[in-house]
Amino acid sequence: MNDLLSRYSVVLVAPQGGLNVGSVARAMANFGFSDLRLVTPEIDHLGEEARRMAVKASFILESAMIYRDLPAALSDCHLALGTTRRFGKYRDDFLNPDAIPAFTAPYLGDGRVALVFGREDSGLLTEELDLCQRFITIPTADLLPSMNLAQAVSLCLYETSKGSFDLVCAETNRQLATGEMLESMYQHMRKTLLDIDYLHPQNPDHILHSFRRIFGRALLNEREVRIIRGMFRQIDWVESIRRRQTEGDPL
Repeated sequence: MNDLLSRYSVVLVAPQGGLNVGSVARAMANFGFSDLRLVTPEIDHLGEEARRMAVKASFILESAMIYRDLPAALSDCHLALGTTRRFGKYRDDFLNPDAIPAFTAPYLGDGRVALVFGREDSGLLTEELDLCQRFITIPTADLLPSMNLAQAVSLCLYETSKGSFDLVCAETNRQLATGEMLESMYQHMRKTLLDIDYLHPQNPDHILHSFRRIFGRALLNEREVRIIRGMFRQIDWVESIRRRQTEGDPL
């Protein structure tokens, strides 16, 4: 197995079909991937249907980890690529599958990359795509643009595997922040911006979507996250003084 491929995680969000999950496991074994993560699966991933489609890749099903939500599944990942066919105001920075290996290679040395796939019937929700720094889209015909889950995973894994064998992990000192660190930063940002009345309390995520895309494009490392959080801590401190003065409390 190409050592680079062990740094990828395949994440399925709320998969609904055992046949699809088993087919994904088989595709992972075909192309040299091993880390399967399931977020609130709606089927038994160790059931007969999944095992039948996995054939000799049942070991991937057996080692798959189950998570309560997508933030938990991405907590140790430094880069997340979410798949979608929906284009809109908050969705840009798209990659085709053949661009995955070149884009991710610089971050594989000490990092982990997640390839995130959504539900068979509705894909990834906006709040789930918010957790991804880049989006993957597969060019398909307008007549039937949506692909079967297992086929989409297979295509992405094939392109990633093929490209990775031609790449040497680029030398980089840039250790990206983990998903856990990023989400903690975004929650801190949300609270602070609500406290200073920058965000509309009835729809705070409208502006936060844009911040997520801005910082997602930047691919923040741990030091940069600490700097941003330090800025928000300073804003929190200044705001606490302002509120005390407004309320007439002694400093």
